[in-house]
Amino acid sequence: MNKINKLFQDRKDNKLLSLYFCAGCPTLDSTADVILTMQRRGISMIEVGIPFSDPMADGPVIQDAATRSLKNGMSVQLLFEQLKKIKAEVSIPLVLMGYLNPIMQYGIEPFCQACVESGVSGAIIPDLPFKDYMETVKPVADRYDLRIIMLITPETSEERIRFIDDHTDGFIYMVSSAAITGAQKSFDEAKQEYFRRINAMNLRNPRMIGFGISNRQTLKAAQDNAAGAIIGSKFVTLLNESANTDEALDKLFEALER
Repeated sequence: MNKINKLFQDRKDNKLLSLYFCAGCPTLDSTADVILTMQRRGISMIEVGIPFSDPMADGPVIQDAATRSLKNGMSVQLLFEQLKKIKAEVSIPLVLMGYLNPIMQYGIEPFCQACVESGVSGAIIPDLPFKDYMETVKPVADRYDLRIIMLITPETSEERIRFIDDHTDGFIYMVSSAAITGAQKSFDEAKQEYFRRINAMNLRNPRMIGFGISNRQTLKAAQDNAAGAIIGSKFVTLLNESANTDEALDKLFEALER
């Protein structure tokens, strides 16, 4: 069974925590340590960012991390090589988060094959048009048992959400707002209403809420309305400040208690 599906099958407590970091940042060779340390510290699932020069959905923190990663020399090929070395040690789901351009340059089939060979269970491609997903990407990903995770926002129509729910597997990434990534102190009533609206749809796929989660209030809102939370910018900031994964996690867990 795909590790993503197994995670959601085994855990029904709505306390899942997934963290994002950009491969190759803070250092080119830090990717394995970050992943293995997060696993040891109880993180449920990891989003590994593929650096790209024009990350349009990301805020300044993740943009800066991508820039640093590219300057360090990270590439899609190198990332797969790094992941293959620790494949046997990783038991939790790894999800690659990357934009379409570098994935297309690598090739859809080679990308899916390399994901499986390096222990990756899924991919998030924010700028992948749904038509291209259905016609080009999904048939290949399905052959490799790779989950392509789709994002929804407060602006996504109910019809579109149900279509995504019907044609994807793994989980649905609920973006808390239509803005770029970045930490927020709280979710306003409009976002809370969005969460309630999606809850009422009784979707087939589990959901994870991301964008803006950085403290106990936003974490609780995500856990109350989905299977769990995805944290990116807050953790990337802490990791870049300390360059030590355990220390960054200590500070993150402390922030999530406040």
